[in-house]
Amino acid sequence: MSETLPQSVQTEAPATAMDRRSFLRTGLGGALFLGTVSVTAGLSGCASAPAGRDYPMPEAMDQSYEFRFLTRDDIVLFKALLPAMVGPGLAEEQVVRRQQIQATIERIDAGIHQFGPANQKELRGLFDLLNFGLTRVTVARVWSSWENVSPETAHAFLERWRTSGIGLFNNGYIALTKVSNVAFYGHPDHWHLSGYPGPPGFAVDSLPQFKDNA
Repeated sequence: MSETLPQSVQTEAPATAMDRRSFLRTGLGGALFLGTVSVTAGLSGCASAPAGRDYPMPEAMDQSYEFRFLTRDDIVLFKALLPAMVGPGLAEEQVVRRQQIQATIERIDAGIHQFGPANQKELRGLFDLLNFGLTRVTVARVWSSWENVSPETAHAFLERWRTSGIGLFNNGYIALTKVSNVAFYGHPDHWHLSGYPGPPGFAVDSLPQFKDNA
């Protein structure tokens, strides 16, 4: 697992402040790069619209959920990354495991939907960077499409970005693990996995986007 629960719920500022500062802290160069990737990805046919209710979710417990930020490509991306980030916390029984992953992705979407436009723009650039075939290969060094990526390959990718000397990659890793771990371990059903009685109030309040979005 890429981060433990206490790390995943820590934050430096309340959510209202997050709307006024860079979530990824990419700097001007990183922001321009992500913006260019998003434009290029869009022109190349990558999914750009939220998945809405049209995404096939046979394992979902709530068939009425409407994705308002994540695209179909983003959903596939998180399906590949979540087992590497929270794998030990996922159920072994495959149906339950898929339901946990789907519910976590829905909470990620609901949380990001409540972020400010600037942070949404940066996350869109990050996700497009990972979904666009050329940058997925050259920057993430993931050769196959995300739907074919194993947890081991996903973990190796995350470790490369975690230990990279490039700030954009480090911050991208932090962003991916933060939204994923808060969405998973921040849910009451999963607090017991670390023997944790629940995050302190200040931690839950700091990212209210992920609260009560089961």
